[in-house]
Amino acid sequence: MKTENTVWHAQHVDKKQRADLKQQKPCLLWYTGLSGSGKSTIANAVDALLFERGCHSYLLDGDNVRHGLNGDLSFSDQDRIENIRRISEVAKLFLDAGLIVSTAFISPFSADRAMAKNMLEIGEFIEVYIDTPIDVCEQRDPKGLYKKARAGEIKDFTGIDSEYDVPESPTLHIKTAEYDIAQCAEQIVSYLQMHQYIK
Repeated sequence: MKTENTVWHAQHVDKKQRADLKQQKPCLLWYTGLSGSGKSTIANAVDALLFERGCHSYLLDGDNVRHGLNGDLSFSDQDRIENIRRISEVAKLFLDAGLIVSTAFISPFSADRAMAKNMLEIGEFIEVYIDTPIDVCEQRDPKGLYKKARAGEIKDFTGIDSEYDVPESPTLHIKTAEYDIAQCAEQIVSYLQMHQYIK
């Protein structure tokens, strides 16, 4: 919590200068979708393509962040909200450094995704809905979480006993049942090129 004695410290080098040096436009690719939908896999593929093109990017993966910064949070609705708030603040700092940032989180609540968007400048937030049918996610179940959730061993599991607010108008709607990983990644990179975030 901020105190009355906390003042934002202005820096001599601003976001535009950092972005101009990198020859790109900072943005936040916010991947959202059910567990097992392919968020992290696609985000990693996009990050690799950006790296190949000489772009300056960074991927904040949900599981990885919970190993450190958000290691004290559970998966209750309240802690999920705090999880998103913290990662939004971190992503905002990365954007200030001129980076193209990706976040791969279930982020089930539309209000939380709206909060993340409202923290940024217009055009910086790119909502990427990784649309994968739940039956496909359950078939994949790479971590065995659906099986445990169905058995009652995991509570507050999105799609089973916790709601997922499907994005109503995502910037990008990626249908993984129709395209493979490489094609999904190319769709996202093409969008970035078309809208001049990257060259």
